[in-house]
Parts: sequence; structure tokens; C-alpha cells
Amino acid sequence: MSGTAIIRFYYRLKHKLEAVFYCWKIVKALSLMNNNKSYKKEEVVIMKKKMMAAVLTMAMAVAAMAGCGSNSASNDAATTEKAAADGKVYKVGIVQYVDDASLNQIEKAVEAELDAKAKELGVTFDYKDYTYNGQADSSTLNQIATDLVAEDVDVIIPIATPTAMIMQAATEENQIPVVFSAVSDPVTAGLVESMDKPGSNITGTSDALNTEAVMDLMFAANKDIKKVGLLYNKSQDSSTVPIQDAKDYLDKKGVEYVEKTGTTNDEISLAADALVAAGVDAVFTPTDNTVMTAELAIYEKFVEAGIPHYAGADSFALNGAFCGFGVNYVDLGTATADIVVDILVNGKDPATTAVQTMSNGIATVNTDVASQLGIDYSVFDGMCEKVVEIQTAEEFE
Repeated sequence: MSGTAIIRFYYRLKHKLEAVFYCWKIVKALSLMNNNKSYKKEEVVIMKKKMMAAVLTMAMAVAAMAGCGSNSASNDAATTEKAAADGKVYKVGIVQYVDDASLNQIEKAVEAELDAKAKELGVTFDYKDYTYNGQADSSTLNQIATDLVAEDVDVIIPIATPTAMIMQAATEENQIPVVFSAVSDPVTAGLVESMDKPGSNITGTSDALNTEAVMDLMFAANKDIKKVGLLYNKSQDSSTVPIQDAKDYLDKKGVEYVEKTGTTNDEISLAADALVAAGVDAVFTPTDNTVMTAELAIYEKFVEAGIPHYAGADSFALNGAFCGFGVNYVDLGTATADIVVDILVNGKDPATTAVQTMSNGIATVNTDVASQLGIDYSVFDGMCEKVVEIQTAEEFE
């Protein structure tokens, strides 16, 4: 049975039998794995075995529905009736752009807040069956968007700007509400008409960066900076405004800057090498997901050259940058989930629901790197909301 046939069969069922749904999910997962080169051949083989097991399970469930009188069919029906009696079930799609520490924090915070609100309100937010990670691949993200629309989810939560743009395009006709998270500049990205009145089926939360505040920290730590490196992915909309802001800031100070860009980890690594060779005194990166995913691979280059890396999120500092500046991503995820609840449960209209921006003044300093660079970051006290100390790691605890 093809994946398409399974999907059609699924939607014809009055009740969503667990066996049918599981099989359908396996087929979709296998399709994504076949399209995503990041999966190993052995993983695909394992998934195929699971799919075959699920098909057999589905066949047994269908036979039971046809009149076998099995306990399995009765139990499934009873489970469905109980779920309906307990309260309304909302299908929530969550789409992660790529694995990085900050975005992972957001996803966990969204899920935790949805669970808390579900318990409080007596409803169910079913996100476990509709949570995906596009691994920074636009083809995969587009396939995920197509699947979520076919699944008729009640809302989609895209995390990061590239994901939000794809989900917006996929919902223009069906108007499924989209509540984005961690979109630095939703107006410039063309997602909303304005921050106060988005104007369509989309709204969310923004992690807009205060670039001037980051640059102030940079020059407070070293007043003798003569050349600054700008490291980013020029194809990411989230980098456009803060990079221009950084250039304007440096121009006013009469400080030289060197731009290096990349769209892949390898290109970012080469760009970091080029900045070291150019003899920059410090490096600035905005909330750029491409550089973020490469940070663990490049931070030692800067440390060995005695160059502090300042960036637009705490996850950069976690992964080895000297300083990450910006919002609390747990708070951002929680606020995103609250908007979702307002739309689904309270009937709020995304078109008139203002995009929320968070307090943007937390400096996260990697103390391991600060020690190696010999930087006294006590000068940051009083320049930001608070200073958080952290050590190099892959993920937040």
C-alpha cells in the first residue's frame, strides 16, 4: 500500500485507529528519510522494517473493524470516546528549522507550556504526532508543510525565519493559523504587514536583536579595536538588518570592518579562517542559524587567534563564542505557546494579534573562553539586564 493510499484511507476512517495512524507516520518518516541525505543507510533499513510491521498491524485493525469482533477494535473505540469526553483535541504542528541549542530550547518551552495549558483548560494539544525538524533543508521543510496541511492541523508553529516563510507560503490558501517563534525581523522577511497588525493568518514572537548594545559591549571590553569581522549567512533574512546596523555603528566610530559569509558549515569555517587571516580584533554575528550550527567547529579558531566572538544568542556562547547577547529563549517559547492557546481556545485572530518581542538585554559569557582570551567581562555590569556565565557545551541542560 502506498503512502498516498494510506493517507486517503486514514481520512476516510471515522475514528483514528492507533494502528493506522502509526503506519501512516512511518510511511511519512521513511519518505522524509529517503529525501534527506543526512540519514544513514542503516537507519533507512530499520525504518523500512518498522513500516512493514506497522502495515501488518494496520491490516489486523482493519479486519477487526470489518466484523471480527476483536477486543482491539472495541478498546480503540472506547479510547477515542474517552478522549472526546475529556475535552477538545487540537492538532498542533511544530516545525524546527535545524538542531541548535537556542531553537531546541524554544521547542521544549513551547511543548511544556502547551502541556501546562492543556491541563489547566481541560483540552488536549496533540503536538507529538506533528513535530518535525527540517534540518535546514528547504525541500524537507516544504514536504513537512505539505504533510501538515494534509493532516489538517489546527495551527503550525515554525521555529526560525526560513521555516516561518515556508509555512506561510503553504497556508496562504487554506489559512491555517501560523504562530512563528524566533523570527528576528518578520516585517523585512515579508511575513507580516506590521508588528502590531500582522494582517493575515500569521503572527508570533520575535527575537529581534539590539545590535548597538552588542557593539557597545564589544568596545567596552576593548576600546582599542581597529578592525571588526562580520560573519554571517547573507541569504538569511534574520541577518540583513543587524549586519547593516553593525556597519552603521562602525562607520560612525571610524572602525574598519571585514565581511565574510557562507551558506554551509564548510563555507562558514573558511570564512572564519579568512577573518583570522585578515587580523580582525573581534567578530560579530547576528542571530544567524547557519553560523550557530557551525559554532562548535569554529570557536577554537578564534580563541587560538585571540579574537572574541560576539553573537546574537546565548547558544553561541554555549557552543564556544565569547559572548552571546539577546533574549531568553525559554521565555520566547512560552510566549509563543500562549499565543497559540489564545488563537485555538479563545478564538483570537492572528491578523490582529500583535507580534510579541521579548526583553533583549541578557549577556551570556563563556567563562572558559573569557579566561583563555584574558577578557575582564565585569565591565558588562550595568550595561545590560544581566550577565549569565556559562561553559562550553553542545546543549543546555
